Order: sequence, then structure tokens, then C-alpha cells
Amino acid sequence: MNSSASARTPFTWSVSDIVVASTLAVAAGVIFWGWNLSYHAVSTLFTAYPPTAGIVAGMWLFPAVLGAMIIRKPGAAIYCEMVAAAVSALLGSQWGLGVLLSGFVQGLGAELILLLFLYRRFTVDVAILAGAAAGLAGGINENFIAAYYQYDTVGTVVHIGTFTLSGAIIAGLLPWLGTRGLAATGALGPLKSRKAHRESAFSGRIPESRSTS
Repeated sequence: MNSSASARTPFTWSVSDIVVASTLAVAAGVIFWGWNLSYHAVSTLFTAYPPTAGIVAGMWLFPAVLGAMIIRKPGAAIYCEMVAAAVSALLGSQWGLGVLLSGFVQGLGAELILLLFLYRRFTVDVAILAGAAAGLAGGINENFIAAYYQYDTVGTVVHIGTFTLSGAIIAGLLPWLGTRGLAATGALGPLKSRKAHRESAFSGRIPESRSTS
């Protein structure tokens, strides 16, 4: 047996994985940059109670879950979130290099959920949990580690809570749906997620009646 082949595991990244993850992350970084530019205007919608602005924070979290759902290998969540954050910083984020810490913490939050399921479940509930964990980690980072915000106790709880909720929906549910949509087009052909559109939402199995279609 070829020694290099025997050393490969189901979790080893292929060239296709690296190329797709990098392309996805760079595109997400450009989206981050655009979102950063518009965030000041968006944040005015929450002037009545600023802590609720966390409800749109999922826009900074989605590459982690999207990358994990598409690549389905260890490290995808952190890699995609970090690369996206780096691109955002290079393009001129108002938060400077601080976004790299945010990217790592948020990616780690999602990564831990995938690790909990041993990178074997990529169902809608796992995606939502991963998005929520990314949001929770991001909210904690924003309020305590990077300390971008200084709210009272109730405001801090609300901000972290809305961060988490936004993560579950914008960074969890939507990337799961997006992965299924991409798989249906055939764009994920070389990847483990190529049949995502056929998988059961909660079991991850492909129904027998459709497995050979």
C-alpha cells in the first residue's frame, strides 16, 4: 500500500478543500468589508437601545458555519472565519487587526460544536448550534475580551443574547440552507458536501429512494 495513501484519513484536507475554503473565505472577507462600511448606518436603527444591535452580528459570523458545512473537515470553521477577518482587515476594517482575534474566537465557538459531534453530523440542528456558539463566543469577546462595548449588566446580557440569536439564524440556519442550494447546483462536486441537498435535515442520511437519482 502506498504510504502517503495509508496516511490519509477522512479528515485530511484535499487540494479541492483548500481551494474552495480559501475562495469562500476571501469572498466572505469582501462581504465583511462592505458590511463594515454600512454598519454605522445600520446601527442607527438600534439607537433606542444599542445592546440589541447584536441581532445583526451574524453577518460577521457566517463564514465559520458555511465553511464547516461545505468542507466538513476539522479546522474549516476557524480557517474560513480567520481568513475572512484577515481580508477584512487588509481592506480597511475600522477595528483594525482586532478583527483577527474576533475571527479566531468566533470560529472556535463554531468549531467546538462540530468537534462535539466528531465532524460526522452536518444537520440543521448542528448548524444552528454552531452558529449560536459562534455568536456566544463573539458576544463574550466583544464585551469582555476585546471590550469594544461598555454596557451595564442587563445591557451586556442582552447584547450577548442577541449576538447568540443572530448567530443561530444568520450564521447557522442560512449557511446550512446555502450549502444545500450550492450542492443542488453541482458546484460542490469534489467535496464531501456534494450530496447535502439530498440529506435529511435532522438525520443527515440520504433517503434510499433518492440515493441513486
